[in-house]
Amino acid sequence: MSRSLETSSLKRKRPEVDPLGLVDAERAILNAIKSKKDLGIWVRDIKHETKLTDHVVNKSLKSLLTRKLIKEVVNIQYKGKKHYMAVEFEPSKEISGGVWYVDGNLDKELINVLKQLCLRCIRVQKVATIERVHEDLKKQRVVTFEISIQQVSEILNSMVLDNEIIEVKSTGLGEYYSIPIGTSCYRFDSGALVAKGSKVGAFASIPCGACPRISLCTPDGIISPCTCVYYTKWLNIDF
Repeated sequence: MSRSLETSSLKRKRPEVDPLGLVDAERAILNAIKSKKDLGIWVRDIKHETKLTDHVVNKSLKSLLTRKLIKEVVNIQYKGKKHYMAVEFEPSKEISGGVWYVDGNLDKELINVLKQLCLRCIRVQKVATIERVHEDLKKQRVVTFEISIQQVSEILNSMVLDNEIIEVKSTGLGEYYSIPIGTSCYRFDSGALVAKGSKVGAFASIPCGACPRISLCTPDGIISPCTCVYYTKWLNIDF
């Protein structure tokens, strides 16, 4: 009876075997990496969380990479810092930068192609809403992914910042007749077109013609022709 109890006790005390054949340090590091899911973890944070030495961490990471249990990923916010992620996860947009990045580098070629397509749509439509541009891009099928309206918004916003187009509010009149009043839409920068020698109407040829804040503009107000950088730039154009 006592021998049976002794045998049972020995069985209970037998150390558990890791299903993946990992040693304790490797298992601790793998658990730390998995806990971060699609955000990945910086190698220094691994050392901090596991309290393991540099040598042990580096050796274990190499072993886990060889076993294809983890992968090294590029974090666009900290390109000089090595980040690791479990193989079952894909980097989040915060880490990878989303569709605009490839291997941690901005995909300028893709962005330029989409910009040109957006410009073409706006040129044809004269003025276009983000929904109209989105539909036009989807019909083009120039990308391998399903482009979202948020991604189109990011492209259009960058074009506004680059002074390629301007964002305005529909008045419901003229070129805006098919767009509900107050709806945000996009058109070419009138001032830029004049600078290039394009012929446009008298009022549309000045920035005021497409300014979304024109209703608030007064000679002595916060928004005023006297302080408007766009109006000043237009005055300096050599017609």
